[in-house]
Amino acid sequence: MPKLDLDTIPQTTATGYPAEYAAPVAGRHYRRLAPVAGLTQMGASHVVLEPGAWSSLRHWHDGEDEMVVMLAGEALLVDDDGEHAMRAGDVAAFPAGSPNGHHLRNTGTGPCVFVAIGAGPARGGGYSDIDLIFTADGRYCHKDGRDYGTTRV
Repeated sequence: MPKLDLDTIPQTTATGYPAEYAAPVAGRHYRRLAPVAGLTQMGASHVVLEPGAWSSLRHWHDGEDEMVVMLAGEALLVDDDGEHAMRAGDVAAFPAGSPNGHHLRNTGTGPCVFVAIGAGPARGGGYSDIDLIFTADGRYCHKDGRDYGTTRV
């Protein structure tokens, strides 16, 4: 059946970020939807951010389009153009290859919920505010290419 039962999909707080960068996402809970649905041409995650949590570090993708659809609560979208309130029903989109670093921060008092969708070849990307990139094979590296020894999850 095409309808997914969220309660049967494992939720995780896992991150592959190097330890010095992991704290802001500690209150992020996500479920990977695409593998459960048998989707192989795109990724999708159902994400819950606790108050104070970030969706990720401010990042961009070389080869992957990304879209976020807010389902509940409120968050602050932070990108190169500033800060933008996101509420249930709002949508944000980020074209592949645009180095507009972005993420969501839950600055409210309750959880917020959204779906993040990505499509396109994983070619890596970068993080706007810190010495971190990710490679097509999922490794985290310094911007000069030195490996952190961690991989994306």
